[in-house]
Amino acid sequence: MRRRKFIKLMCGAAVAWPVTARAQQSAMPVIGFLNAASPDSYARMVAAFRQGLKEAGYVEGQNVAIEFRWAEGRNDRLPAMAADLVRRQVAVIAATSTPAALVAKAATTTIPIVFEMGGDPVLLGLVSSLNHPGGNVTGVTQLNVEVAPKRLELLHELVPTAGVMALLVNPDEPALAEPITRELQTAAHTLGLDLRVLDASTERELDAALAKLIELRVGGLVISPDVLFISRIEQLAAWTLRHAVPAIAQWREFAIAGGLLSYGAHIMDAYRLAGSYTGWILKGQKPGDLPVQQLTKIQLVINLKTAKALGISVPLALSGRADEVIE
Repeated sequence: MRRRKFIKLMCGAAVAWPVTARAQQSAMPVIGFLNAASPDSYARMVAAFRQGLKEAGYVEGQNVAIEFRWAEGRNDRLPAMAADLVRRQVAVIAATSTPAALVAKAATTTIPIVFEMGGDPVLLGLVSSLNHPGGNVTGVTQLNVEVAPKRLELLHELVPTAGVMALLVNPDEPALAEPITRELQTAAHTLGLDLRVLDASTERELDAALAKLIELRVGGLVISPDVLFISRIEQLAAWTLRHAVPAIAQWREFAIAGGLLSYGAHIMDAYRLAGSYTGWILKGQKPGDLPVQQLTKIQLVINLKTAKALGISVPLALSGRADEVIE
């Protein structure tokens, strides 16, 4: 009798254990990760985000789950993806691009949102102020618009005889494209340069814009900090080198891949901070009480190998100001 009772008890435990395990797993908080690009090109950024989460005490698969939503360069897909995350009642939405942040903000006023972006979150209506965001939104910004004119100045410093420069922007992301275009047009006027603006919002349009660039015979190219371009940063670097176009972008990865210059905040730092903020909110911090983090440390990276290949002499004064020189 005792033996039958023991076996029955053990069988019941065997059935109950998976149910308990599933219950524990389902109780794990879920982060909705929303991005306008594709996962292949953002593997390093996702790793930095996970590192930030870990620093805040969360490890994916152990005490937190992440639901990834990638728009693959199609911003029109973002609203449905954000709505799906809201329906699933995720604990936090990590909106890691400017379009994703705007869509997430429109989708919910209750679920906490952590953004990583290059636009001005106050001007875009995401937060009330940087120090006191209020509401359900906070995050990290890279000051891309503010430093955009400096990229044109640096390029002009390396190719001072060039009278025509080009700016590559994505018109489907007006929150970045429009202010950056205005800032660079003002800077170009001050420097006595003719600025040609090239639009590209798809891969096909990007190929067409690069072909147009060759026809225009510009002296240099400034690449706007857009998710479409960062997802193709290595290809863009290779293209500018192959066609002997001096170019500058925000990301250090551009110079490492063969681009002439990069100037901007380190995007890995931005994603790590976004991960940490997400973790703090999971621990109970209110997004409205967490000040927006501005990455004020700007890195200048110069690829001397590319400069030599392009026949450009880098002044010692400029290379001396660089945070990193690739030889």
